[in-house]
Parts: sequence; C-alpha cells; structure tokens
Amino acid sequence: MAEENKEKQETLSRRRFLRNTGFTVGGLAVGGILGSLVPRGKDDNKNNPPAPQDQDFNQALMYFTPEQFRITEAATERIFPEDDNGPGAKALGVAYFIDHQLAGDWGFNARDYMQSPFFPGEKVQGYQGRLKRRDIFDIGLRELQNYSNTVGKKNFEELSGDEQDKILKDFEEDKVNLTTLSPSGFFQLLRSATLEGVYSDPLYGGNKNMDGWKMRNYPGSQMAYAEIIEKDFQKIKPQSLQSHMKH
Repeated sequence: MAEENKEKQETLSRRRFLRNTGFTVGGLAVGGILGSLVPRGKDDNKNNPPAPQDQDFNQALMYFTPEQFRITEAATERIFPEDDNGPGAKALGVAYFIDHQLAGDWGFNARDYMQSPFFPGEKVQGYQGRLKRRDIFDIGLRELQNYSNTVGKKNFEELSGDEQDKILKDFEEDKVNLTTLSPSGFFQLLRSATLEGVYSDPLYGGNKNMDGWKMRNYPGSQMAYAEIIEKDFQKIKPQSLQSHMKH
C-alpha cells in the first residue's frame, strides 16, 4: 500500500510539473495546447472549474477584427432578421460562418481563376475583378462604416434598424460613391454569404443548433433514408455532419 501511494504521489507530481512548465519538444518548451493535453487528477480541478458543457468552441474569430465582426453581425441581422418564424442571422452565428470562410480557401478565391487581364463583366458572368473575397470584405466593411459615420454620424452597429436598412439599400443601389469596389457587388456578396451561413451545416460556424434547417423542416445531413423510404412522409429531426464525425 505504501508503495502504491508513493507511485500515485509521484504521478501527480509529474503531471503538475509537465502542466506548469510545458512539454519539451526538440529542446523547446511548449505549453498552451500541448500542455493542456496532460490529464489532470481530481485534486487539480479545485481552483479550475470545468468549462460549461454548452460552450460552442466553433464560435471564435479566425479572420475578422472585433470591429469587423460587429459590423458584419449587425448587417447580416438586417438582411436576415429575427421574426415570428425563428432566429435571425445574429442568433444563428452567421457572422462566424463568414469569418471562417474568409479565413479559408473561399476568402483567398483559391478555386477561381484570378489572372489578368481584367475586364468589366456582364451581370451573368459574376465577379471579374482582381480583389479576393477577403479584400472585398475588408474594403466593403470599412466603407460601410465610413458611410454610416458620414450619413448617420454613428458607427453602423450603433444605428437604428431603419437607419441600417437605408445604408445597406444605398450600397445595393450603388448610391455610395466608391472608387475601390462596386457597392452593389459588395452588398450582393454579403447577402449571399448571409444566406449560406443561415442554411449551411453547423460544422462551418453558422446555422447554430440547426435552427435554420428547423425553420424549413430540412432534415440536414442524414446518412440514409432506407428505413423510411417506403413509408408515408415523415418529419425528421435534422442531423449535422458533426454528429456523423462522432461515430
């Protein structure tokens, strides 16, 4: 028994040492994420209560600055507002979806041909410029804020809903004089990204709790319908890709 107690004490001591100093990898002490991988004993949690079970770690900024996020959250809420049918873009986490997309290939236009020469395209051709989507959002959000301060004397997120609608409408109708990009082009990109965030799989940051799907009675990412395909129509509880990854 004495030997077992001694081994337990030594194990706890090693854990505390590793957690406090970090792992040593190739001569470099590494803490942070790696350090958090060391298992903790029951006595280690006295001063460190566990994180809430409902905490959503997917809702973290990857590209936006806090100001850009606030503008985007306010603008997307006006494009897809909360009403009697269900939550709006803010509650659905749409701004996080856009942030995550801009941080990845979509934001870099990784799958688009982006070489010159650049000519103004027809409306049916879509975007034909040299700016990447993340550049368009950077400029568009800055100009949206500048225009709000010029017209409404306040930041966009501080304006009333009607005032925000008027600002967005001016962008949509190209009533804002910009030399860097098309105001309507930015608005259309923002609107499309908003709708994608409302109805995308929650795995990508939006459609929180699958509420976007629930409003449409959309079943989500079901693996198969073999058990019900020959039965009468049934309302199915939506399922995310995240649930498949857990199995």
